[in-house]
Amino acid sequence: MNHPPTGHPRTPNPPRHEPDPPRDLVGIGIGPFNLSLAALAHPLTQLDTAFYEQRPGFDWHAGLLIDGATVQVPFLADLVTLADPASPWSFLNYLRARDRLFPFYFAERFHIQRAEYDAYCRWVADNLPGLHFGHQVDAVRFNPERDVFEVDFTQLDSDGEAEALGRSYTKNIVLGIGTAPYVPDPLKPLVEAPGVPVVHAADYLAHREHFLAAEHITVIGSGQTGAEVFLDLLRNRPAGHEKLHWIGRSEAFAPMEYSKLGLEHFTPDYARYFHALAEPVRDRLVTAQWQLHKGIDADTIAAIHDELYRRTLHGGWPDAVLTPGVRVRTAGRIATTKVELHLEHIQQNTRSRLTTDAVVLATGYRERPLDRILAGLDPYLRRDSAQRPCVDEQFRLVLDPSVTDSGCQVYVQNAELHTHGVGAPDLGLAAWRSATILNSVTGKEPYPLPGRTAFTTFGLDPQAQIPPAREARTLTPLVEGR
Repeated sequence: MNHPPTGHPRTPNPPRHEPDPPRDLVGIGIGPFNLSLAALAHPLTQLDTAFYEQRPGFDWHAGLLIDGATVQVPFLADLVTLADPASPWSFLNYLRARDRLFPFYFAERFHIQRAEYDAYCRWVADNLPGLHFGHQVDAVRFNPERDVFEVDFTQLDSDGEAEALGRSYTKNIVLGIGTAPYVPDPLKPLVEAPGVPVVHAADYLAHREHFLAAEHITVIGSGQTGAEVFLDLLRNRPAGHEKLHWIGRSEAFAPMEYSKLGLEHFTPDYARYFHALAEPVRDRLVTAQWQLHKGIDADTIAAIHDELYRRTLHGGWPDAVLTPGVRVRTAGRIATTKVELHLEHIQQNTRSRLTTDAVVLATGYRERPLDRILAGLDPYLRRDSAQRPCVDEQFRLVLDPSVTDSGCQVYVQNAELHTHGVGAPDLGLAAWRSATILNSVTGKEPYPLPGRTAFTTFGLDPQAQIPPAREARTLTPLVEGR
């Protein structure tokens, strides 16, 4: 029989809790751009990735999925095709999975409806592993002792209330926190006040029935969204009693630049050219190129004119006023239900007042500021003369070498308009940018990128050359009898 040893029993050392090994990549935000990144990262089995999103599920401009509204890029600008046409996460494979490939073939649609693009993205989000919805990222820090980033998050329940706290460690972060609706300062008090019929177009569909019942409606914003909202209201108001105003700051309800050579501003070639320009030149270009991405597509302009013209066939003119070149100076409530807008015509330098019952603000979106999410990294962050984060050609924030020399990087998606140009928010560059980021993260080339993408040569660059034609793969000849 074994007896216990004499003396004091030996107390074992408590087990040491080792922190979780760092992931290769953590994505913050799951909009189309980080969803593209997740889809292209999926077959790279050597990568350990996770993506966090505060919302309970994928949601892409739900308030603007107006019947008939189309995406302004071809369906090939899906999440993956322009980097990997064979990906199982392509739009064509989505149609195949839904048994809709032949109907789409016969529909002959190059530009799909916005609602269909949203449904496609939801299909990817519902089936792609590694996506964590209902997770709010609270802070990002660099841990110099372990040479990793710490990502603190709160897990939310179905009501959006805090349920649990968590932390993830990672070598690379990709920020895809998207944009937020922009409300001009004179109108903020009305938007924030309860019960006032002034809403941003991002919430249009949720309030559409209420707007259609209003006596008089004003749409503010002369871009694509303003045009789509105005057209939808016009089509659903009684002839002769439309009582619509459409105003915007732009000098005209102008068509979007959609010529084939004009579209080459949305190529990797132009993004590289733009990135190499001096900061003051880039800032001037972003302002001057508004018609490349803030105009109205020709079909929508034609549809508006056709609808207005149709309403003149039996005499009279529709009760609709379309006035460009107008800005809102101030705004306020009068009586209990009406809104008064104080307007200024920019070219005439004249002023007037407009009384209306409801206002839709098609005033666009702005990049969400990175300062809150990156507060913990601020000491390491390099900024330009306007205090914006510097972004290198591979979409990496320029950080102090004490961070980057440890192999840690922070990438951005759609937060680099000031460094990469008008293509930053464009869906057509999503797959290319995601592939660029994954090539950088892996240090390899899982996604070979094209050497040239535009016929236009942007700038007098003596290095610009026509790349040699790629050799076709040699096929193995078939042998009879096998």
